[in-house]
Amino acid sequence: MNKKIEIVAVVGTGTLGTQIAMQSANANYHVKIFDIREGSFQNTLKTNKDLERLVPLDKWPSCKKKIHQVKHLEEAVEEADLVIEAVPEDLVTKRKVWADIGLKTNPDTILATNSSSIPVSQLEESSGRPERCLNLHFYIGMNMVDVMKGTRTLPKVIETGINWVRSLECIPLTVKKELLGFCFNRVWRAVKREVLNMWANGFVDFRDVDRAWMIFNGMNESPERFGPFALMDKVGLDVIYDIEMVYYSDSKDSKDRPPKKLKEKIARGELGVKSGKGFYTYPDPEYMTPDFLNP
Repeated sequence: MNKKIEIVAVVGTGTLGTQIAMQSANANYHVKIFDIREGSFQNTLKTNKDLERLVPLDKWPSCKKKIHQVKHLEEAVEEADLVIEAVPEDLVTKRKVWADIGLKTNPDTILATNSSSIPVSQLEESSGRPERCLNLHFYIGMNMVDVMKGTRTLPKVIETGINWVRSLECIPLTVKKELLGFCFNRVWRAVKREVLNMWANGFVDFRDVDRAWMIFNGMNESPERFGPFALMDKVGLDVIYDIEMVYYSDSKDSKDRPPKKLKEKIARGELGVKSGKGFYTYPDPEYMTPDFLNP
């Protein structure tokens, strides 16, 4: 039996976890959040400019009032109707979190992962209730969500998930059969792999790839313009690396292994927007300057 979703818990308040919490609050859900990193939610809000495209800045104060930050996982999830896990893209870590969530939630609570690449079938057994598990993958600053079932997900759970996504004024992208990377994220992943290899092997300057992307997509005059490398900076290059490793671990194809140059950037602390430097330097990246498309 499915309850109406009223209380949403978000576990992990990085870029997307924070976005999900704010979108849920903006849709008038009661939201509880938990992160082992103290101050994560507040720190993420300071740098998450993309969120303004989904939740207008003038609504942030009222949304934050609807979000209750707690110090223990159990406080966040014990009364939730829907729990969304948004912890780092590491299977071992996620399974531990899912096992803990499964022990601390009501039997009829729906459990979802915001994983960027891992199918929920690899997490569902850890929860102890595979029939109530699904993928709900959000995109930074975009009103679309990948929705995918596990091996035993009940049709009613998928239906509830889709309706909840719509209630946030997002478009559900439903995946009919399990697919690593889901719907649009698999398309985006193909772009990432290609441009990273082009850059790492010295074929092109990453700026020219971004310029081409902006022009091709009609972003010439857009205040929100960005290309693949700028988007990877927003996601976090460490997160990008972990996601690419998921694909490589699945295929064992050397073409899927993320380039060493990317790992070297991460080792230098160049993680993107959150560290102040990635492919570009922040808070005033080169791609936002007026003459970027006219070098």
